[in-house]
Amino acid sequence: MWLLREPWLSLLDAAFVLLIPSNFLILMADSITVPRVRFAPSPTGFLHVGSARTFIFNWLYARHNHGIMILRLDDTDVERNTQQSVDSIFDGLKWLNLNWDEEYKQSDRLDLHRKTAWAIFEKGLAYRDFTPAHAGDAEKSGAQGTWLFNPGARELSRAESDRRAASGEPFALRFRVPRENEANSPTVWGQPPSAVRFAEGKLCVHFKDSVYGDQVKAADDIEDFALLRSDGMPTYHLASCADDADLRITHIIRGQDHLTNTFKHVLIFEAAGATPPQFAHLPLLIAPDGTKLSKRRHGPVVSVTTYRDAGFLPEAFINFLCLLGWSPKNDRENLSLQELQDAFSLEGINRSNAVVNFKESGSAVSSAAPNGDVIPTAREASGRNLLLVTEETFDPKALWLNAEHIRALPVESLSDRLLPIVRAEGWDVSPDKMLRVTSLIRERIKLLRDVLTTANFFFVKQLPPYDSAELIPQKGDAAMALKALMRAREILPNVEFRHDPLDHALRTAAQELGLKAGQMFQPIRVAVCGRKNAPPLFETLEVLGRETTLDRIAQAIAKLQ
Repeated sequence: MWLLREPWLSLLDAAFVLLIPSNFLILMADSITVPRVRFAPSPTGFLHVGSARTFIFNWLYARHNHGIMILRLDDTDVERNTQQSVDSIFDGLKWLNLNWDEEYKQSDRLDLHRKTAWAIFEKGLAYRDFTPAHAGDAEKSGAQGTWLFNPGARELSRAESDRRAASGEPFALRFRVPRENEANSPTVWGQPPSAVRFAEGKLCVHFKDSVYGDQVKAADDIEDFALLRSDGMPTYHLASCADDADLRITHIIRGQDHLTNTFKHVLIFEAAGATPPQFAHLPLLIAPDGTKLSKRRHGPVVSVTTYRDAGFLPEAFINFLCLLGWSPKNDRENLSLQELQDAFSLEGINRSNAVVNFKESGSAVSSAAPNGDVIPTAREASGRNLLLVTEETFDPKALWLNAEHIRALPVESLSDRLLPIVRAEGWDVSPDKMLRVTSLIRERIKLLRDVLTTANFFFVKQLPPYDSAELIPQKGDAAMALKALMRAREILPNVEFRHDPLDHALRTAAQELGLKAGQMFQPIRVAVCGRKNAPPLFETLEVLGRETTLDRIAQAIAKLQ
């Protein structure tokens, strides 16, 4: 039954399988390598945009190659883990709407981690270090005099080590990194295809990265890193490798900041008797000033939920992140999720760091109103204390892509996404009215939340105050505006509120008054919308309806009298 759930097995294959002997099926399964990738966030903060990109690249690789996508919460850092961080990670991933196939928590797998560590110890590839933290002399013979190990700890006999451990003396379990000219070095090293072999006369650790190529580091520049802490808890290096081996991970796709860790990881894999996965390290995301994107330094602009709350479409956000460090062969930028999945490959990942061109800001997530003011969001109105950002903060390419994806949505789908945002502001809007409004503003918004400023006059009972000077048309005066509005108030009660009748009636009225069409239309547009920049007039009047239109024209007349 296990075989029938594998993605490489189609329904036709499944029917054929029933005719094949079971022992042959086992051999066939072993000979087929299904890519298995994982996203392994640590719940120590909100979901970072760099982490989201790592998840997306793993997801795309798995789906492109009909593989398995695994979510593993690396939650063994009990001092820094928070439930709020766990919630943020899952909130962000849920918004991206990219599913995964298997899910694990590292804290549920501690027995596996410890068994792996002690198996390495039994091979002579790890040792107990009883040196108290921050005490004793240290061997500093690595590059730039870096710490390598505590003298005497590596040389301690097994019998003495067992005796001290049995007496209850605390210790950390350290990996015995192979050293040049070391007597009695375990024979596991140096045997093909070992990662440990000589290069240019030095004992080195090797691995090949799919993005950065061959990587080599002298063994004498790698410290004897801990596998288990003195409290018995596994370190990140051990837990990550033990889980990757047990979950049969075939490809580790992660940030370039883990590149140096990989030298330690290939040692752990080899010592545990596991074949290392294929590695692909992603270029870093950096700020415009060249610094690495940091939650602490750059704040909410690096959080996935900031983009969600600002009104980005998840598919547009995914598109944007994919272009940070990866490019398709045809250099297209506006890509659907299916197009990204079809085009994605590790060969398309760049080595150069990718710049996110944001502007630092400490205001609230919102779109700028036509006058440049910041409009409070629903979350602010409800009193939630969030550190947020303005639209101008975001990378211009992210905004452009979002606008492109918005315009590509069917109007019905876009309306469904806008309706909850509008209702969250306390406006009781029907789905039918929202659909009619959406068709008028789709070309005018960059973010979903722009509906609150671009189309608010459709939903409010009373327009916000506006300057009566806005009613005056070009090359006109207040008297001309008043004449146009009073004529509109006279004829509109008897006009059918549909585009063509409204168009004909108001153009005829303009001719009768000796006005140009624009001089007739501008006072009416400002009267009913509270601004000059608005959707087409006749469609707007049709959605607003006769009663609201006449009421607002009457208020505008009062402003001018």
